[in-house]
Amino acid sequence: MITISFILLLLVSSLFVNPKGEYTQNSRFYRWLLHTASGAAIKLLGIRVHVTGMEKVPSDTRFLMVSNHRSNYDPILTWQVFKDYDLAFVSKPKNFKIPIFGRIIRKCCFLPIDREDPRKAIVTINKAADLIKADTVSVGIYPEGTRHRGEEMLPFHNGVFKIAKKADVPIVIVSVSGTDQICHRLFRGVDVQLRVLDVIPAETVVEAKTAELGDTVRTIISHDLGRITHAT
Repeated sequence: MITISFILLLLVSSLFVNPKGEYTQNSRFYRWLLHTASGAAIKLLGIRVHVTGMEKVPSDTRFLMVSNHRSNYDPILTWQVFKDYDLAFVSKPKNFKIPIFGRIIRKCCFLPIDREDPRKAIVTINKAADLIKADTVSVGIYPEGTRHRGEEMLPFHNGVFKIAKKADVPIVIVSVSGTDQICHRLFRGVDVQLRVLDVIPAETVVEAKTAELGDTVRTIISHDLGRITHAT
């Protein structure tokens, strides 16, 4: 009965959201809906998330979180791990068309980005930076632009680092592994690793070029993924 009531609450609440709107206020109610639903789904699917390095995450400032991207489950697990930091993702437009959840994430200040149109992409980057500067949310993004299951990461879209530069905030570097196995082991249990590897200070972010930031982040994540691969 509780489950049915909560699903109805999700459905009804989503109807009050403009499906094409962009919101600049982080709704505590919709955040609660998002995290409650995500937490239940993670438990139901048998996903065990092992987290290390959270002590490195800044507690006194907003930040840009960047990570490698292996699975559609990556952002769900990541925003759940970072639930105390009001993380909002910059994501592909089709994710905002997902029934119910596409509307809920809008109310949590998630932003769609058109990577095929540089002019539209820079507008989104500026909006993300403004949200951080307003102390509304921290922002998460995948520099690869799309999920990739291979050992080598895809080339980075270094323009995303402009978010941190414009907002004058640190970059939190995260590595995820194991999420590509979730679809193969639904309800049977799967172990996922999420590691906060390092933080690039705001002063370094402002002084560095976006290509330099991309090279640094890519090297750190690649080294960690290589270590995990060799360990298994």
